[in-house]
Amino acid sequence: MAQPHGTDATPNATLRSVLKSQYHAALAMLREPIERCPEALWDDPTPTNRFWQVAYHALFFTHFYLMPEEADFRPWAEHVSEVQNPDGIAGPPEPGSSLPIVPPPYSRDQVLRYWDHVDGMVDAAVDALDLAQPTSGFPWYRMSKLEHQFVNLRHTQHHAAQLADRVRAAADLGTRWVGMKPGA
Repeated sequence: MAQPHGTDATPNATLRSVLKSQYHAALAMLREPIERCPEALWDDPTPTNRFWQVAYHALFFTHFYLMPEEADFRPWAEHVSEVQNPDGIAGPPEPGSSLPIVPPPYSRDQVLRYWDHVDGMVDAAVDALDLAQPTSGFPWYRMSKLEHQFVNLRHTQHHAAQLADRVRAAADLGTRWVGMKPGA
């Protein structure tokens, strides 16, 4: 018999603990290249997506997909939403829209404050999820809530690696591996 939401049998508690640990670890690996990014690379237009855009995009979707469903998402206090692509990554322009395609560049300090916000909400957000839910809570993802959390973690880590590679190429600075929640 499935456990009702809000009660944690031992396997469910263990799974939540693992998810929290891996979210914190993935976010720690994202924070390091953000902190180490050379100033000239932060808003460099040479890559298709500027460093700040990828960093913000990764945090935006980590935050967004930690919600039970789309309607539960509340943007971060400094989020600029009056744009066509609020996650920071430009897509094709919307015909007839007068909104800017992406927000103005977020500063490193802003992105680090957003990182603090997202990392600080992980534990409560994971605890609020019904991991036995057969749907993701987002109609464009046809998978269970649990699988969707793994997809979210992979997305965060994908962009952490992308940014770490840019920092390595630009400044020959590596990023440390974090296998589980720092300090755990």
